[in-house]
Amino acid sequence: MNREGDPSLRILGIDPGLRVTGFGLIEKTGQRLAYLASGCIRTLREDSLPARLGTIHRGLHELVARHQPDQSAVEIIFVNVNPQSTLLLGQARGAAIAALVASGLDVAEYTALQVKQAVVGNGHADKLQVQHMVRRLLSLASDPSPDAADALACAIAHAHGGQGLGRWSGAGLHVRRGRLVVGK
Repeated sequence: MNREGDPSLRILGIDPGLRVTGFGLIEKTGQRLAYLASGCIRTLREDSLPARLGTIHRGLHELVARHQPDQSAVEIIFVNVNPQSTLLLGQARGAAIAALVASGLDVAEYTALQVKQAVVGNGHADKLQVQHMVRRLLSLASDPSPDAADALACAIAHAHGGQGLGRWSGAGLHVRRGRLVVGK
């Protein structure tokens, strides 16, 4: 609660990646959004895959313990070019989700299209546009790093009323090739 008695909500956004996992923490009070923290969890390329996944898991678990978010939002990654990259990225995403769930958080999931639409107003916006809008929406002194900006954007999308993909399935919508579509 803030001074006026409005309930506040801390939202942790995650942009999963095997090399770099971005995180962004915001607080929503009424319609106001406030920046709390952001950054990246980096893994070492020379480490084994299990060690890298452990780094992501431990890093997020520590962040949740330190900042005590109320909700979390994770970007869904769609990579179809290289199956091996897609598999590795999926494992990194799984480590992130496992850390959040193990910390007692519900996880909302958003496609990049949903996040960009919520933050920029254009589902096909580029990274620079996302960085700039995150800076403006959160009144930051400078643009955050691309990975942190994507994570903050995911938290902002959640704060703007989204409840992840579960919200759409009841309405007969699902994701196909990174886009929301009606029917099967």
